[in-house]
Amino acid sequence: MTNKPRYRMISWVAETYEVHPQTLRLWEREGLLRPRRSKGNTRLYDEETCRRLETILALTRDLGVNLAGVEIVLNLREQVEKLQQEVEVLTRILREKLEQERGVPRYHALVKVQTGTIQPTDGE
Repeated sequence: MTNKPRYRMISWVAETYEVHPQTLRLWEREGLLRPRRSKGNTRLYDEETCRRLETILALTRDLGVNLAGVEIVLNLREQVEKLQQEVEVLTRILREKLEQERGVPRYHALVKVQTGTIQPTDGE
């Protein structure tokens, strides 16, 4: 059974994070927040959007970053996450390839040796 995402309305988010609803609407217009919408067009904030809001608040309140800087930081975070996903895929592919190569029999050598050209030595 999968958990359904929990959605919160703008009034709950505004009160919980001590942000005016107009500020949340502004940040949505600026593209910093992307809440989902109900069929009645009500803004619905899921966990991911709330975490993004927490990041915005930490940047603006704690670090004094302006909205242009916040946008840059958020975009960079998204790019880093995409790159991490690509690295994970490439790592998986590389591991699979190495496992395949480990399974290659020893008679598939890189150097071809003519039969009878190798002579045993006495203890050397």
